[in-house]
Amino acid sequence: MGCFFSKKSRRKSPVKEPTVPAAEKDATGNNVAESAAPSGTDQAAPKQYSWDKREKVDPKDFMLTGVKDATVGRLPGKLNGQQFVIQDCENCNIFVFDHSATVTIDDCVNCHIVLGPVKGSVFFRDCKDIKCVVACQQFRTRDCKKMDVFLCCATQPIIESSTSMKFGCFQYYYPDLAFHFKDAGLSIFNNNWSNIHDFTPVSGETNWSLLPEDAAVLEYVPPPDSESEFKSVRISADVNRSIVPMTKGGRRKDSEESCLFVFFAGDYTIANARKLIDEITSKGFTLIQTKEVSMRPEDVNRVFQNNSEGLIEWTTKGPVVALELNGDGVVEACRGIANEVFSGTKVFVSENKTSASRDVDNFFNFADMQMGL
Repeated sequence: MGCFFSKKSRRKSPVKEPTVPAAEKDATGNNVAESAAPSGTDQAAPKQYSWDKREKVDPKDFMLTGVKDATVGRLPGKLNGQQFVIQDCENCNIFVFDHSATVTIDDCVNCHIVLGPVKGSVFFRDCKDIKCVVACQQFRTRDCKKMDVFLCCATQPIIESSTSMKFGCFQYYYPDLAFHFKDAGLSIFNNNWSNIHDFTPVSGETNWSLLPEDAAVLEYVPPPDSESEFKSVRISADVNRSIVPMTKGGRRKDSEESCLFVFFAGDYTIANARKLIDEITSKGFTLIQTKEVSMRPEDVNRVFQNNSEGLIEWTTKGPVVALELNGDGVVEACRGIANEVFSGTKVFVSENKTSASRDVDNFFNFADMQMGL
């Protein structure tokens, strides 16, 4: 879960500026590039090293500091996996349409923020009145107030000394987003947006809640205005176009009947899972949760029990993608879709309503333990 400090003792980590490799030294401590030049009148050109050819890094390219009343950010290709820092911004619309290593947001007020996929952590500190769309491996806040977050988070989101926090499922699209998820090493199926851990709960008070199920992202985080440099990026917050599937998460289920549907690794696993979601939701059923995890032979036996025969060899080909679907009659509907649409694909589908409940519990309990949730 990491180490946290109380408000009295907390100290912000210094911002690390991107570094350029130092010149290589020889045994005497001299620069190799300097000492390697031959003596005499016919001196050869100095040897070129990789860092000599590398484009110089300007730390300012990876920071937004002290911006007020403006639309700012970074276009695709500007960060390429570097860390990014946002601090002391007020009344701003901030769009980061690229993948990054980590993002730290400090002392920002009344801002709308969109962050492309972040390989590591997104950390908000001392921020208030923030509305944002975030995809990351880890999400944390400390000393924040009044935040609305549309989130995709691979691990359990953590809030500390924060109040009036509201969360919804990530719903967003721009043309490079799927590639940025891959570059950041994030799975669109591993989203724990509603599984919030409050590190500093207060008895009798609730520091966080879920946004309305029909909350429209663009009403919270408007698209780039027509005058900004980001107007060329075609964005959408339509649920049907969102890269990350819309899940019900921790909200109360509509029905007592759920079904486990598992796709085993293949060339079209992601596309098949998305097709199933489209098919099943068009029939009025609900997607509760999804997971993408690797399984060992012993995991297959424990999770699928009497149905494990013939499945072990498929788990060696790569991770499986599992979905929990919900609604009266969902098991029969899923089995029908499996036969009609995915007859040539290796899948597991719950056999009946009675076994389905056990299937769902077995798989997602295993997945949560596998992912440390």
